[in-house]
Amino acid sequence: METEALIQDTDVLSEARGILNRLSSQVPSSHEGVERQMYIGKLLNELHINQRQVLKSLVDTWLDRTVEMQASDIDVGSHGCEGSIWMRVFGFKRPCPDLGSFSIDETDILVQSLLMDRQREHLYEWRNLDFSYMIYHNGTRIRFRGDMYFDFDHLAMNMRRINDFIYPFKDLGFHPDVAKALSLTHVKQGLILITGITGSGKSTTLDSIIDANNKTVDAHVVIIGSPIENIHNSNKCLVRHREVGRDVMSFKEGAVQALRQDPDIIVIGEMRDPDTILTSLEITDSGHKVFSTLHTGSAVESIDRIIAECPTTVQDRVRMRLADVLTVIVSQKLVPSVTGKLQLAKEVLLVNSSVRAAIKNNNTGEIYQMIFESQNEGMITIEQDLYRLYRLKNITKENAMNFANNKKRLAELLRREL
Repeated sequence: METEALIQDTDVLSEARGILNRLSSQVPSSHEGVERQMYIGKLLNELHINQRQVLKSLVDTWLDRTVEMQASDIDVGSHGCEGSIWMRVFGFKRPCPDLGSFSIDETDILVQSLLMDRQREHLYEWRNLDFSYMIYHNGTRIRFRGDMYFDFDHLAMNMRRINDFIYPFKDLGFHPDVAKALSLTHVKQGLILITGITGSGKSTTLDSIIDANNKTVDAHVVIIGSPIENIHNSNKCLVRHREVGRDVMSFKEGAVQALRQDPDIIVIGEMRDPDTILTSLEITDSGHKVFSTLHTGSAVESIDRIIAECPTTVQDRVRMRLADVLTVIVSQKLVPSVTGKLQLAKEVLLVNSSVRAAIKNNNTGEIYQMIFESQNEGMITIEQDLYRLYRLKNITKENAMNFANNKKRLAELLRREL
């Protein structure tokens, strides 16, 4: 079977090379930037459907390889890749020379071959496109989240594998009080934030929490994503999926429209702009349970970022409303383990009266110490969790220190070992 697959891949590459050589030779050297990409889109539209499928099949072989290599991401195109296909495997991004070398025009053609006309128009206008993509690997559906963007007049693309496996909620290790706050059964409203840098496993954690609710309470869940990643089959919950750009025009519009759809839980994929932040606070204040994500590295930073993102004229009102509706912040990182894989480390803030008062009084600098001293309530700083993982011998002392936000505090914890 492996030999047959190799022969098929070679045939696809050979046929695709011929198409790419012909098309790239037709692109006028006088065309640059968006004009050049629009010309490539025109050439693809004139291509026979079977030839377009050959180009897509070549990209599919690369995505097949990501599955085989257990890679989380693949990067293609523009000057930075220097003709190679790059993959991130267990946290490390490297080129894959065996997948071949391609000119910049050839990768422009290949990545555009994945798109529909409407998606190309969005890409040309906004210079960026978020999209979802699917292949079948050994009969199993594998989905990817794609981001295509301009890089010095040419196109670059990242595709991240969406893991259909939903991590068991109990294995996330939340304190019972935190688990109750995340459950619609116990707490009917409130804002829950899952934060971390890109690639920190936010979506995995959020999907696990949604799945736990889907298995335990009769309710309606509306998920607004850009793009939609994991598909949740309705279990005890009726689950709706609305993709930004396909089913709804923006996170804000999706959230407002959800209020007319009789939801119990609203999942807003990312609080990425002031309008979405203000809308999220309003719909939470109206009595709904709202989950969302932020690209921040700690619980305190998340609170400060939400307030700072809003216009100064409304920041006091946002601070008061956030204090009233915020329930939980989980800020997480994926740390290389001693086995070479990745280990989840998390900071957890469970909002109590003291935290609420600190937010309202603009004393967010006090919250870190509140978390540090409240492990009995289920709170934990990222430094305390890194220390725990080090003591369990899951991560090295060096990696614990590298991933700490407050290195001085972690050093104090480590000195207890002496």
